[in-house]
Amino acid sequence: MIHKSLMTFAAALLATSAVAETDLPFALDWKFEGPSAPYFHALDAGYFSDADLNVSISEGRGSLDAIPKVATGAFPMGFADINSLMRFLDQNPGAPVTAVMMVYDKPPFAVVGRKSLGVEAPADLQGKILGAPPPDGAWAQFPIFAAETGIDAAAITVEPVGFPTREPMLAEGNIAAITGFSFSSTLNLKRLGVPADDISVLLMADYGVDLYGNAIIVNTDFAAANPEAVTGFLSAVGKGWKDAIATPDAAIAALMKRNPAADAALETERLQMAIDANVLTDFVQANGMGTIDADRMSSAIEQTKSVYEFQTEPDASLYFDSSYLPSDGTLMLK
Repeated sequence: MIHKSLMTFAAALLATSAVAETDLPFALDWKFEGPSAPYFHALDAGYFSDADLNVSISEGRGSLDAIPKVATGAFPMGFADINSLMRFLDQNPGAPVTAVMMVYDKPPFAVVGRKSLGVEAPADLQGKILGAPPPDGAWAQFPIFAAETGIDAAAITVEPVGFPTREPMLAEGNIAAITGFSFSSTLNLKRLGVPADDISVLLMADYGVDLYGNAIIVNTDFAAANPEAVTGFLSAVGKGWKDAIATPDAAIAALMKRNPAADAALETERLQMAIDANVLTDFVQANGMGTIDADRMSSAIEQTKSVYEFQTEPDASLYFDSSYLPSDGTLMLK
């Protein structure tokens, strides 16, 4: 009788534990490539389950893709360009979505060209054909890049292209340059046989564009009802990135389970590019991952205002909420 009671008690504990685990679908901005490896590593390492979260990860179709998914509540959390989030909230006032953790402290927005086609500097784009996918986060910031570099945007022929055809068109010489994320477009071109010394990467952040990049975003209704789940998720993400920085091969192994057709060496290089250029900046090494600098955010808003007419006065507090970030040192990456 005692033995049966113990078994019943144990079953009840297991049932309680299962109920306590929060389902949390997470919407990425792009395909399962190197920079998404830290999230899969966090999943396999048990960091999400340690926070009583049942996380599933879905790929996206561009920098803007996750924002409406999270705003509608289809996904409680996602990964998206914070600058696109600003514009979305201006066009959809009161939408329940905000950023809660900065990941790309230095954004990977870039113009990627080929030296053999005459593109090595911003001014070289004038008189050339630029391929740009309309939903691309880098294309969304191109007017700021043009203004900061003083190039005449009217002298550039812009051809709308699809994400799948962007790099192949450049590789074939049908266009002279493209907009995209530096680590994605560069390595896609290498995979297509374009020599590394023929690729020019104009990282917008190196040409006066003072914006932030992609961040973890959350549905604010979900966050208000589940604050511990949000903080637990961000803590697990921080651990995933910290491990990926220390042992990128382990993170890539987790990625390859989900995308076995990928080239492990290429995706390792892609992840390392994101770490070196976008994630592990001087600011992040000094302050930890996830937070933002208020003065820089103000500057980013002013730059956005120079090329985009806000319907209402922009408010930084609508775009980023640091209150869910873990305060236990988890986000110190080194």
